[in-house]
Amino acid sequence: MKKIEAIIKRKNFPTIKTNLNAIGTYIIDKRNLDDSNIYDESQGSRAGSTSLKSVPLAKIEMVVLDKDARKVVELISKNSGLSSKHGGKIFVSEMEEVVDMETLDGQQDLEISLDEKLGSKPLPKRSRFVPLQKFTLHKLQVTYEENKETLRNDYRIKSFSDFVNYCIMKSIPILEKQLKNPTIIYENNFGDF
Repeated sequence: MKKIEAIIKRKNFPTIKTNLNAIGTYIIDKRNLDDSNIYDESQGSRAGSTSLKSVPLAKIEMVVLDKDARKVVELISKNSGLSSKHGGKIFVSEMEEVVDMETLDGQQDLEISLDEKLGSKPLPKRSRFVPLQKFTLHKLQVTYEENKETLRNDYRIKSFSDFVNYCIMKSIPILEKQLKNPTIIYENNFGDF
């Protein structure tokens, strides 16, 4: 899933909102920005006026599926009222999971891909991790996906983040015991390394 943030002209908000609603995407936040360094020429002239007026801006935020992100970015770009010379930018960032506040169930992007057609689910991107962390989280994700129902029913693990916490909390007492007893010879418990 992608989080999209954009600065737009306030007067263009109704158009963008209507177009996004038409494609099934909804704005989760809109804030009016007070100070703007973007100016338009004002019509008419007054004595002592520079004939420039500040443009009222707003910031909008939304979360969309990966497959809809490009369409949403193009729609906002086309209707924002700002050009690149005015500093018009759209910020897109990766969202790993959306958690329902009532059930605490995590929902990941359900985008259809070749992997899903073949029966395996694509794993979320974890670009900020070093390779060893990526490998470990990938292995945990595969284990979680293969045993999701058992983990949910027998262990009350409802999401991938719950599973990671469970694995960490189960490993800490073992590690603490090994650290307290220095005569233990450590084995290679990492298997695939």
